Amino acid sequence: MAEQGESVFTVIVAAAANLGIAVAKAVAGVISGSSAMLSEAAHSVADTVTEVMLLTALKRSEKPADEDHPLGYSGERYVWALLAAVATFVGGAVFSVYDGIHTLVQGEEVGDPLVSYIVLAIAFVLESFSLRTAVRQVRGEAERKRTPFGRYLRRTPDTTVKAVVMEDSAALAGLLLAAGGLLGVQITGSDVWDGVASILIGALLVYVAWVLGRSNAELLIGRPLPRAVREEVRDELLAVPHVVGVLELTTLIQGPDEVMIAAKVDFRDVSSAEQVEWACEEAEARLRARFPAVRRVYLDPTPGVGPGQSSPDASSR
Repeated sequence: MAEQGESVFTVIVAAAANLGIAVAKAVAGVISGSSAMLSEAAHSVADTVTEVMLLTALKRSEKPADEDHPLGYSGERYVWALLAAVATFVGGAVFSVYDGIHTLVQGEEVGDPLVSYIVLAIAFVLESFSLRTAVRQVRGEAERKRTPFGRYLRRTPDTTVKAVVMEDSAALAGLLLAAGGLLGVQITGSDVWDGVASILIGALLVYVAWVLGRSNAELLIGRPLPRAVREEVRDELLAVPHVVGVLELTTLIQGPDEVMIAAKVDFRDVSSAEQVEWACEEAEARLRARFPAVRRVYLDPTPGVGPGQSSPDASSR
């Protein structure tokens, strides 16, 4: 729950920053006539909508399990985060590419860029603060799980914070592209630079939307624990008295701190029903202690394969 609170704070900081920046960019874009500035305004609007969706995801995923949803509502986090990625693509990328192409084809009259430079500088400071907040959270979580920062960011199931980090990083890059476009127009007198900057901002948003969309889709489809962690789970099960084999192991990430484990387990043939029940309870206790994210453990006592027999699950062992 502490990490959930951190995520909410991180998203709120990003949303507040983007909302103010979007208005300022739009005003600057209208005054200067810069398509890159208008693209950046669309970028910030898309980011604001994204953060609202991410907040919705965080709140709805907190709902406890009920009769209609026995596994809880954690999956809603990824549904809304996926919609947020679509919003980034449609709201930001499509507009930016269209506006850039329109500028290249039709041309534009770029006015005094001073207001745009001021807005870009302020936006850079605000986006940097938002990014620092998100990076600080990711770094803390990575250290707690003893995972390198880059690897944790790529594979984290907390896609809301990942979205903030990627969007703020893209925002800073977009600000530099917009400034470069304005500077190119000033130096050369050609509005081509502004159009190209707008298209590049759109391409950047397409990439961000693709990465975030793919991450959330993987988790919605069902992503297991990393292979090394699965082996640790298997070893933990094999360490339980009366357990002689793990015939099949299934792990499923259901949320940032919610993992389900199901396994077909072969117990000693001489074990009594009471001993098997005790072993199942011991296995669950061990797994929960070793892996705090484990919320559900389902063990199926299954006889092993005797000599001369074949198993339908043999290929998966």
